[in-house]
Amino acid sequence: VQLQASGGGLVQAGGSLKLSCAASGSTFSTYAMGWFRQAPGKEREFVAYINYSGAITYYADSVKGRFTISSDNAKNTVYLQINSLKPEDTAVYYCAAVHYVGRVRADLLRGYGMDYWGKGTLVTVSS
Repeated sequence: VQLQASGGGLVQAGGSLKLSCAASGSTFSTYAMGWFRQAPGKEREFVAYINYSGAITYYADSVKGRFTISSDNAKNTVYLQINSLKPEDTAVYYCAAVHYVGRVRADLLRGYGMDYWGKGTLVTVSS
């Protein structure tokens, strides 16, 4: 599976962006997807997760109510709508995928269980 993230950019605090992650190379509908981010000098952290069907989502506490993950199986694409951006949201955002149709697992939310990673898209939030 190849993943290509896009949609990042420079935005003022309070603004919005919509990130996209296009997947190719396999049957998208049997993959769970996640968004993670890594800020300068910090470790990678979990942002959001969506299961293979799109029916179940999880969010990091820091983004709940501001970020929304969604998927479009017909387009093999997962999205991350990010609203009310804060300077601390500045990071490279990565999408990840795993061929998995079961219940969510902790290792998936930590990133260790994800098998495929995109190259990332930079989001910079100015104050």
